[in-house]
Amino acid sequence: MNIKRWSVLAAVAVALPLAACGGDDSSSTSDAPGSSEAPSEGGLSGSIFVSGSSTVEPITTAVAKLFSDANPDLAIQVEGPGTGDGFAKFCAGETDITNASRAIKDEEAATCAENGVEYVELKVAIDGLSAITSVKNTAVECVSFADLWVLLGPDATGRNNWSDADEAAAELSAAVGTDFGTLHTPYPDAPLTVTAPGEESGTLDSFVEIVLGKVAKALEVEDDAPRPDYTASPNDNVIIEGIAANDTSLGWVGFAFVEENLDVVKPLQVDEGEGCVEPTAETIASGDYPIARPLYVYVSKNKLAESPALEAFVDFYLSDEGLAVIGTGEGQVPYVPMASADLEATRAAWAAR
Repeated sequence: MNIKRWSVLAAVAVALPLAACGGDDSSSTSDAPGSSEAPSEGGLSGSIFVSGSSTVEPITTAVAKLFSDANPDLAIQVEGPGTGDGFAKFCAGETDITNASRAIKDEEAATCAENGVEYVELKVAIDGLSAITSVKNTAVECVSFADLWVLLGPDATGRNNWSDADEAAAELSAAVGTDFGTLHTPYPDAPLTVTAPGEESGTLDSFVEIVLGKVAKALEVEDDAPRPDYTASPNDNVIIEGIAANDTSLGWVGFAFVEENLDVVKPLQVDEGEGCVEPTAETIASGDYPIARPLYVYVSKNKLAESPALEAFVDFYLSDEGLAVIGTGEGQVPYVPMASADLEATRAAWAAR
């Protein structure tokens, strides 16, 4: 099994600046978002602490690596315990930046306000939540929102074989027809092993909001949480390992982690009611893929007042060179770059801070 681990890249990004070793060719300094060059080598020192989403972690890590190469005396630590845990630290004033795979919740914003933590919200990329199974699972190619409800929804507890959901699928079909896509029954007579994000993860929140919440609303039920009897983790690499280890598994994770592990996991096409759509950079960018979401970083205004290095880092993050780490080319982090209008809005929000 060849699981690609973004956490290894994070360790490299931290180790380089902490070693304070000399870098390569220097670049000229630029403070403006949109600039294509990093600040000059050795010009900044101190430390920056980033926590939050493991989904966004690879982007911030890649940007931090570039910035650290130019500023070897600046230590940038990037960790990914999950969006919820990241906001808890951020709103307690413990971090400079938090990565987030969803927008901040009202209760989290209230905690920030209570603690006097002000922030800037910056959208940095687009992700397509990918429903996945093992690459060895040849029986399943597409799942609809309706399939995901009967296999992963709150009433799916105890359905440990795919075929255990056949009866529930028939009942759902009678209730909503094909409003949430075609039910791919009969399901395989095979073990159903679910590995997916835990409650710390914004990827869980997004999946509930985009998929399960819509079906729950149509059924007029309050509970839209996923079945509790699955293996949950805030770490995307652990999810990939769990999916790969079980031939007839099911779960979901961010697009980048799937693209980096296509040798062991298979992304499923998804049908919201208009046919099966494969998650690709093109379908996510166009909105044809039905489980797309924005990715964010939140920057503490309080920390900005204390750290010139933090401001310079975010300037670089939003520059052409910084955001060039995102894409599906060799060496890039395989998420989807923002449309021009969204990029302009992000840079405007940062300039207006």
